[in-house]
Amino acid sequence: MRLLFLLLLVFSGAAAAQEWPAKPVRMIVPYAAGGLPDTMARILGTRLGEAFGQQVVVENRGGAGGISGTEAVAKAAPDGYTLLVADVGQVAINPHVYANLPYDPLKDLVPVTLLGTTSLFLVAHPGVPAANFTELVALARAQPGKLNYGSSGTGSIHHLATEALKAALKLDIVHVPYKGMGQAVPALLGGQVSFLFSALPAIESHVKAGKLKLLAISTPKRSAQAPEVPTVAELGVPGYDFAPEIGVLAPAGIAPGLVARISAEIAKAVKSAEVSQRYLQLGIEAVGSTPEAYSARIRAAYDRYAQVVKASGAKAE
Repeated sequence: MRLLFLLLLVFSGAAAAQEWPAKPVRMIVPYAAGGLPDTMARILGTRLGEAFGQQVVVENRGGAGGISGTEAVAKAAPDGYTLLVADVGQVAINPHVYANLPYDPLKDLVPVTLLGTTSLFLVAHPGVPAANFTELVALARAQPGKLNYGSSGTGSIHHLATEALKAALKLDIVHVPYKGMGQAVPALLGGQVSFLFSALPAIESHVKAGKLKLLAISTPKRSAQAPEVPTVAELGVPGYDFAPEIGVLAPAGIAPGLVARISAEIAKAVKSAEVSQRYLQLGIEAVGSTPEAYSARIRAAYDRYAQVVKASGAKAE
């Protein structure tokens, strides 16, 4: 009887994979519009819509570290029509920052594919009297508690990347959380915060216009998009590495065959010349991994951020 049940599950999963998609697919981005996951989702969604012959709707649900949007996907029907475009915040950071998280990323979500990775750029308002990273650190030390920085929310990678910097260099700077980079970057442009970490898409035009200044990047290697900008690691914080990893996940309970089908379709789109080139222009390295490879990266990040959160003492209500 158990064998028959398992066979029925396999066949039903295979049938679902063959029929999918028979209606529009919804991709939930747990951030406000304008940030990296949103940009990547919209580029991907256009390509997928053409391939599927079905509309792919990108829905933004920002706020609270991406919890509400992630919870919505975790509790959605596991039929492949509701997907999550997440970064490390939702799958590897939130469990260590929030005491009562309404979802367990390792149990309630199924990795589908890693879309891509990128660097975070440390950018400052032009009114900040620091021409480079070293001068910014000196300024923060000379004026403890006076400088503030923005982030996409408490527990976000932008927050923890700066808290790690703060701890390593023993700086007294104030955190100002926003509901996504779509709010944080305008706050920086308006001078409400002194500096912040951001992925390239949200800041590139402002840097080119001279409205923001690049000081450093968060990954061990310099970026091809701005090779003149030094890494935080080479500027005095050895081993410093905070790279956004953006991927697609589905609700737990989804048929394995359907996960494989969706993963293959998205990976094909990500690796297409059109999407990979657009990602590259934004400083994003296109990946398009298997579900197994993405799952392994999530578990590694989960363990690594547990240590970062503990060291920084970052907690959210």
